Amino acid sequence: MSSTIRITKEFTFETGHALHGYDGLCKNVHGHSYKLSVTVKGTPIDDPSHVKNGMVIDFSDLKKIVREEIVYPFDHATVLNVTTPHKDLADEMEKRGHKVLRVNYQPTSEMMVIDFAKKIKTRLPQSIALVALKLRETETSYAEWIAAEQD
Repeated sequence: MSSTIRITKEFTFETGHALHGYDGLCKNVHGHSYKLSVTVKGTPIDDPSHVKNGMVIDFSDLKKIVREEIVYPFDHATVLNVTTPHKDLADEMEKRGHKVLRVNYQPTSEMMVIDFAKKIKTRLPQSIALVALKLRETETSYAEWIAAEQD
């Protein structure tokens, strides 16, 4: 009898951002120590001859996907929405040698977690489903993406 199992891997990265048009302090360039929890589900491999027997997905395989899609591009980068006047700020920062990640959305935790879900889903094996993402911006604030709640 097969069972569906969820597994979660956690990641950390440092990222700066600024929210164009925001009416508070986050309009200024600032940074966070983000913590990302990635939960996937599947059926553990039931084949004693398979090198990954008993695993839904090898944690190291999940780690490779998330590092390549999220951690490496976002870590120690400044994320700016280049559909706003922050395009000029991005240009200037890049000219001065800063790592800038240009996005076409307001770089809030909410919008970042939507972006992350799209990126991770495209890389997962067909037998593995993305269940949830939790992006913790501070110790007391986070955004969640839950597959069951998506249209």
